[in-house]
Amino acid sequence: MKKQKTLVSWSTGKDAAWTCLQLAQDPTIEIVGIFCSVNAQYQRTAVHSVRIELLQRQAAAMNLPLDIIEIPYPCSNIEYEAIMDAFVGQAKQREVVNFAYGDLFLADIKNYRVNNLVGTGINAIFPLWKLDTQQLANDMLVGGQKAIVTCVDPRRLSADYVGKVFDEAFIASLPEGIDPCGENGEFHTFVFDSPLFSDAIDIKTGELNSEGHYTWIDLELACSNGS
Repeated sequence: MKKQKTLVSWSTGKDAAWTCLQLAQDPTIEIVGIFCSVNAQYQRTAVHSVRIELLQRQAAAMNLPLDIIEIPYPCSNIEYEAIMDAFVGQAKQREVVNFAYGDLFLADIKNYRVNNLVGTGINAIFPLWKLDTQQLANDMLVGGQKAIVTCVDPRRLSADYVGKVFDEAFIASLPEGIDPCGENGEFHTFVFDSPLFSDAIDIKTGELNSEGHYTWIDLELACSNGS
């Protein structure tokens, strides 16, 4: 049976990385790359605010091609959809049949993704959809995935959580009503190790920043010994 060529929507975070891991174990799927939207002005990933060099290091650790989709800032919905339409066209030329997303339970976001691909010949698939997020968070940790919290929405979660490692203690400390996977936008993460990575990414935390509704920490590659 011919495998389905699939591109994974990549945020640099834990849900995208776990999506990749699930698909890598699916005999019907061939992951042919990841794609990520980047703020063209700041040269950082959207929402997570991660430097492009860290994004590139993740792709290299998984030995997967990376498509960086530059989005102007500010950007209207019309501009954004035109940019994405062009990317879909390029993916079609590469015989891609699926875009995979790490969404968990927000139906409006899922419907938006599905509707944007109607008639393109590319399907939107959601390997983690409707999984119990407490169990999912635990599975990620038991499965050897390691992440750091890069960004929080302080309207929902204290900025004190920025820079914390996503681990058992982090999950246990979350206030009542906060999703353990941050699916409501409470927090976002950067994965620095995964079963799919050839090696862990050595990072260090930098300056804390606030912009708009988010507080985020600057992550950098840590210098190796002797460099």
